[in-house]
Amino acid sequence: MATKKGKKEAPLNYAAEIKRLKEEGPARLYLLWGEEDYLRDSYLGEIRKLCFPEGDDSFQHRVIRGAQPDVHELRDAMDTLPFFSERSLIEIREVDFSKNQDDLIPLVEDIPDYCTLVFLLDREEEPNGRSRLTKLIREKGRDICFTVQDQNMLIKWIVRRFAFYGKSVEMEAATRLIYLSGTQMKGLIPEIEKTAAYAAGEKVTVADVNAVANRIPEAGIFDLTDAMAERRFQHAAGILADLMAQRDSGVPAILSMLSVQFRRLLLAQQAENSRELMSLSGLKYEFMARRLMASSRNFRREGLQRALLLCAGADYRLKTEAVDEKQLLRETVMRIMLEN
Repeated sequence: MATKKGKKEAPLNYAAEIKRLKEEGPARLYLLWGEEDYLRDSYLGEIRKLCFPEGDDSFQHRVIRGAQPDVHELRDAMDTLPFFSERSLIEIREVDFSKNQDDLIPLVEDIPDYCTLVFLLDREEEPNGRSRLTKLIREKGRDICFTVQDQNMLIKWIVRRFAFYGKSVEMEAATRLIYLSGTQMKGLIPEIEKTAAYAAGEKVTVADVNAVANRIPEAGIFDLTDAMAERRFQHAAGILADLMAQRDSGVPAILSMLSVQFRRLLLAQQAENSRELMSLSGLKYEFMARRLMASSRNFRREGLQRALLLCAGADYRLKTEAVDEKQLLRETVMRIMLEN
């Protein structure tokens, strides 16, 4: 498989990339990857429109899948002359960039002028920068990493999506939606549609978002640590129960997210302002950093350090002992609250 994402990528100026594509036309070679798969797919859609202005053509649009693509199939697709449009388009998906793909090198070096070749990766993966194939693609073609959009760009997009449904949206409601449902555009689209349909008035409010928006586990972690800081025992227990009931947040995952959150809270106590905290912690949105800084004031530094130790100890027990996972998590959260 391709390597997991590690290094922090600079934010992508998507509008500039689209402008360049429309001005210059499709290039012969692309590598499209990154966390924001909605923008990746939208960009690919623009390439398709430019390649096939009269509509997609299955004869000149080929999709090749596989960890190691069939070079004969790819060569045949590349050699097929376009008859009903100016260009042919070949999408190559699921390539394993960690494997030796040297048999693809001669083909990538000799792409016909009428052909556009696009390598696509899932959002959880990135290309292996040490492979010959990656280096060649980056030398000869366009390497575009579709990063999660910054706060201003994402809010502007949310405003446009609500406008599509005939609704305006309060700024606080837009940031609340990001907080509750995450930063992935593909995940936000159904939440925007659902909230727009629910809102009785012309303007979508925070109350509308709170009523129907899906809550991702990370939002629950923010709420949980806030309740822990304020020593609201019953409220924290309710949030924890909701987290454990979610299909995609088992006990090990919750412990991991708690550990990350306590590290951020420690950093928040050191940071002078929200911008510095964003730089230190990797948080992408200032309203989240401000909330974290406010919450950190309700913790003692020694309490946060102890919380990290308790989370690490619970994680170790999960891996080495036969324990009731949910009970262990409840006990760990309670101990953190009592010792803060």
